Amino acid sequence: MLARKLKKKLEPRKVLIIDMDAYVIPEKDIPKINGLSNWEVPESYDFERILETIEKNPDCDAIIIEGIRAFASIELNNLYDLTVIMKITKSTYLNRRKEETRWGNEPDWYLEYVWEAHQKYGVIADADFVLSGEKEITENELSDIVDKARLQ
Repeated sequence: MLARKLKKKLEPRKVLIIDMDAYVIPEKDIPKINGLSNWEVPESYDFERILETIEKNPDCDAIIIEGIRAFASIELNNLYDLTVIMKITKSTYLNRRKEETRWGNEPDWYLEYVWEAHQKYGVIADADFVLSGEKEITENELSDIVDKARLQ
């Protein structure tokens, strides 16, 4: 949702959104944890294909990489001009994840594992913007990000 709001705010510039979910490797190749597909490790993503997508779009004014593993690749991290992360509390994460139905009934140990994996692979210490995922993004926050992006 943040990526789409930023794209709209950057109009009329040409903006490409790369959704990390579209770059997950085939499920048969995803590592397993206790018999379940381990979507939470960087090895589950095709970062090379993401880099190829970026290279194939040199005419874009901005490329937004959106997803929980957007910071799990050194090669991608080296390309970023601007970084934004959204933080939520563990209790908010657990509540949202338990309400999520697309993954079926996930065991409690897996929910804990996903949280720990996000802490390990999904956060960078020196992000340009750290936003609260506990509330809606404000217009001022969006404007601040766009203003900084235009200075790059």
